[in-house]
Amino acid sequence: MTEEKFIFSSGSKKKIFTTIGAGLVLMVLGTIILLNKGHHSAHGVAEHAVEHHGSPTWILRIIKDLWLNTVFFSGIALVGVFFVAFNYIAQAGWSVVVKRVAESFGYFLPVGGFIMVLLFLFFQHDLFHWTHHDVYEPGEHFDEILNGKKGYLNTVFFLARMVIYFALWYLIWKNIRNNSLAEDLNSDLKYHDKSIFWSAIFLIVFGVTSSTSSWDWVMSIDPHFFSTMFGWYVLASWFVSGLSMIAIIVVTLKENGYLSVVNSSHLHDLGKFMFAFSIFWSYVWFAQFLLIYYANIPEEAIYFVERLKNDVYSPIFFMNIFINFAFPFLTLMTAQSKRQAIILKIVAIAIIIGHWFDFYIMMTPPLLKQEGGLDVTILFIELGSIMIFGGLFFYFILNGLSKASLVPKNHPMLQESLHHTVHL
Repeated sequence: MTEEKFIFSSGSKKKIFTTIGAGLVLMVLGTIILLNKGHHSAHGVAEHAVEHHGSPTWILRIIKDLWLNTVFFSGIALVGVFFVAFNYIAQAGWSVVVKRVAESFGYFLPVGGFIMVLLFLFFQHDLFHWTHHDVYEPGEHFDEILNGKKGYLNTVFFLARMVIYFALWYLIWKNIRNNSLAEDLNSDLKYHDKSIFWSAIFLIVFGVTSSTSSWDWVMSIDPHFFSTMFGWYVLASWFVSGLSMIAIIVVTLKENGYLSVVNSSHLHDLGKFMFAFSIFWSYVWFAQFLLIYYANIPEEAIYFVERLKNDVYSPIFFMNIFINFAFPFLTLMTAQSKRQAIILKIVAIAIIIGHWFDFYIMMTPPLLKQEGGLDVTILFIELGSIMIFGGLFFYFILNGLSKASLVPKNHPMLQESLHHTVHL
């Protein structure tokens, strides 16, 4: 049972490529409809552009969607590595049989990094207001706040940080992955010890870069806004999305005859993680809101004013609370619900959708202002972008998953995981 290997069939690849193709068609169709129907966000598109941006609104929306999905799926990939690392450090035995699923997430990191660097190089002025030189020069557009932040928010340092983040994450993951694969061929404990060492390095790096990357890629889109809790907020959103993605893949593999060693107790523990960190996200969400509301500092309060006092975004804002807190909290509250594969899968899908909207509500208002709402026409563009990036994500993850045994057969805690039982 521990020798089973995932077969990434040509049929599965065809489905993924079809999904990516359908996503491209939807994006093109949505863009054409948006232009031809004279939608309010594209009315007079030839001359209309968002203030201080060079691109028309419809182009800016596409750029924003590309950036949003790159950040979202790169974060999920990073969480897979984080999951492996903290389980090594905690010497957790229960997770060994699902470890290879999370481990395979690292294959998307160089893809996400490459796309992100390209997007920044070509569209930095559309995405980041602080990249415009005139905000630092005396004149009409001079910005005293941004001028004070230029030591950190400048193009060269920003790009350097981005490259360093992905390089460090990928290189550390590669060491963990190589030792994990070497352990399959040789039961020497030195490979396990090396994995623990590299996991400790990763947690130190992750502890810093998970916050700084969220400041760079999300918070600096609205560079006047700042929150000392924002790094935790983005991490919580990434983390619960990553846990949900692990759960979806584990359950789907089991439904298709793989991972026969995974039992209801393993699902129960994944469900507990999803349940706990949905609550943690809600806690950080409320704590950030409460502190900003109480202090009422303009540079902080504007974040919630743009979302709560705006009919374009307030429905999405409140929908987030239901999908990301109320639904998983109520559904996964009982022990039995966490052990049911179908319930776990439904909740995991809902969480991923909900947190995609969480990133949507973080990034869209400062970029598209009043024209960032959702309707059927625009949903073609949004859905298409998700299908493209989701397809790419699953292609690289499943391709990586097929390169080794689904269960690390020489892991020293394998027997503990095989006999893992949660007594209710």
